[in-house]
Amino acid sequence: MITCKPTHTEIRSSRTVAASAVAAAITVLIVSGCASTGDMPREQMAVARAAVDRSAGPAGADAPVEVAEARSKLERATAAAARKDYDAARRLAEQAEVDANLAEAKSHSVRADRALKEVREGIRQLREEMSRG
Repeated sequence: MITCKPTHTEIRSSRTVAASAVAAAITVLIVSGCASTGDMPREQMAVARAAVDRSAGPAGADAPVEVAEARSKLERATAAAARKDYDAARRLAEQAEVDANLAEAKSHSVRADRALKEVREGIRQLREEMSRG
C-alpha cells in the first residue's frame, strides 16, 4: 500500500509556519496596543472576526479551549464596542485574534504530530516486512 505522507521537512515546515503565525500575531498585538485611538476599531474587529471564523474549522477539534477563548473575547469586544468603550474593544479584539491564531497553530502542530506518528508506523512496518523477507 502506497500512501502520500508528509516528509519530515514538510512537518517541520508546518510547525515553523505555525510558530511564525503566532509570533506575527503577538507582534501585531504589541505594536497596535501602542497606537490606540478613541475611534471605533472596525478594522481590528473585522480581522478578529475573520481569524475566529477561520480557527473554528479544523482547529475547533484540535484546540477547542483556544477557539472558545477567542470567541469569548470577540463577544466581549463586541459588547465593549456597543458601550463605546473602544479601547477595551480594540484590546479584546486583538486578543481574540491572537487566541484564534494560537488555535490554528496548535491545530497544525497536532496534525503534524499525527502525520509523524503515521510515518514512523509505516517505517516500522516496512522494517518488519524486510526482516521477514
